[in-house]
Amino acid sequence: MISADRLLPLWLKYREALEAPVQTFEFPKFDRRFEDRTYQMGVLNLSPDSTYRETVCHTFDAALYRGRRMTLEGAAMIDIGAESTGETADIVAAERQIDRMRPVVRALADENILVSVETYHPEVGVALVEAGAGVVNLTGRVDDPAFYEALAFHHAGVVLCYTPGENARSEDYLPPSEEIFDHQLSFFKERIDLATNAGIERLWVDPGFGFALHLPDGPDRIRYQTDSILQSFRLRELGWPVTVQLTGAVYLFRDEVRVAQTSAATLAVMSKANLVRSHEVSRVQPVLNLQDYT
Repeated sequence: MISADRLLPLWLKYREALEAPVQTFEFPKFDRRFEDRTYQMGVLNLSPDSTYRETVCHTFDAALYRGRRMTLEGAAMIDIGAESTGETADIVAAERQIDRMRPVVRALADENILVSVETYHPEVGVALVEAGAGVVNLTGRVDDPAFYEALAFHHAGVVLCYTPGENARSEDYLPPSEEIFDHQLSFFKERIDLATNAGIERLWVDPGFGFALHLPDGPDRIRYQTDSILQSFRLRELGWPVTVQLTGAVYLFRDEVRVAQTSAATLAVMSKANLVRSHEVSRVQPVLNLQDYT
């Protein structure tokens, strides 16, 4: 149960992490500054395989409209993907991902909208940063320093997502829940060193609990994802802002599943997440705006 009895011991046990400062940084080209508070990245799907139908855009005009609308609704960043990470989704070749995303990235960037591109292919990330994207949402392990050097050259940022395998599509099981944080901490320390040594000055860490769960939608998945959000603040000890994906549990919310993201956003703000990846920008933004009234 989510209650003071549950949360207070957690916050007290890891108080140093809860109060740890994190980096702030700017994207001058897009007039965006990210401080230690919660911002929103709105999802724009160019993959027809996405299970969240409301975010799928089948045409360039639809994608441009959605990107503009989410920005007006409060999204600080638009996250574009061309391949779903769902287990049954088709694999999309890197060249095809670039072809799908590049026109939309260019158009939104030309309107001074900060765009993130979700991919685990380094060549996709570099090509789209060259096309105007400001951030790569990296859903896999990339060991080549040249990739991070290319992002740094363009003053781009990166979201480092924890994956137990090589990428978000790998069929690797997560470590046991009592060991997961230690695995994440080790993963991020290595990745952060690699990125910052290559010149990256803008990055987020994402515990990646939406990937490789191998848990069907039901009580176990809800319990795991909820606990992951509540404990995500522990990653603040790394000194960088934390990103979380807002979950949507059909099992729990049924026909009102779109409201699930508002519920998850409330937990994310309580847990001091700095960036939430959301399919429901207009529903989530009022929750984030409450930060201005406390």
